[in-house]
Amino acid sequence: MFGSIPAALTFYWRMQMPETARYTALIARNTKKAAADMSAVLQQDIVEEVEVVESHVVGGDTWGLFSRQFAKRHGVHLLATTTTWFFLDIAFYSQNLFQKDIFSKVGWIPKAATMNAIEEVYRVARAQAIIAMCGTVPGYWFTVAFIDIIGRYIIQLQGFFFMTVFMFALAIPYHHWTTPGHHTGFVVLYAFTFFFANFGPNSTTFIVPAEVFPARLRSTCHGISAACGKAGAIVGTFGFLYSSQGKTAATRDKGYPKGIGMKNSLLVLAFTNLAGLTMSLLVPEAKGKSLEEMALETVEEGEEPQPSTSRV
Repeated sequence: MFGSIPAALTFYWRMQMPETARYTALIARNTKKAAADMSAVLQQDIVEEVEVVESHVVGGDTWGLFSRQFAKRHGVHLLATTTTWFFLDIAFYSQNLFQKDIFSKVGWIPKAATMNAIEEVYRVARAQAIIAMCGTVPGYWFTVAFIDIIGRYIIQLQGFFFMTVFMFALAIPYHHWTTPGHHTGFVVLYAFTFFFANFGPNSTTFIVPAEVFPARLRSTCHGISAACGKAGAIVGTFGFLYSSQGKTAATRDKGYPKGIGMKNSLLVLAFTNLAGLTMSLLVPEAKGKSLEEMALETVEEGEEPQPSTSRV
């Protein structure tokens, strides 16, 4: 519950923020208020230009989510953003939430039954902190540094690719990693999967949906994409909990049915990453383009929209 406090503290300041100028001008059609809001934010005078605004509201404010126009212009984009977020969260949440179990089974930290509560908390926290500092956090900063240089498409593609490679490298010789003396290698490869998750789809899957859809449907499509991601998190969390159980009573937790084992579960995650890689081929590149260009909001009705799939 403590996590609700920082969120609550942001509420007042969020309520003081104006609506985005694009929504106010393009959807609410209040160019005067949009100009005033932007003037306050940028602290400089901005003059409303009704003609310019009207040239950017071609079609996007008349057709809906389930229309033929949306399917033609953005159907593939929505398929790409929903499926890639779904596949990512299956793998990412499985790896993240069950680090303790994975580390115990490869012998990096002792089994819970051999430690008291304080020692277990310390060892698990230390292990997760090492993974975060060596993999998760640097991955995010790499994305910040390179997203407008190499683009969203390449970052997401290479992220899923290396997540797949490293997960196969963990899963195929799994028994090798569980033998004494090889735990460090397992942890290094495991950290790399988190590095390329964050220098990859765990960053881009929530950036791309905010850039490729028209203003009127942008939040809706982003919400649909995010909901698919959370569905993937549910599948990954409960699926991995049961699938990673061993095939014999001695290799599974008390009270759980027989699973496919840790090795096969990691293989499933590898193939999940591969599926995410495949669907990422449909993700458009937004680097260097305005939101209007990406959303095809300046394309007249009857014109053939040009697919925004440029990679450079």
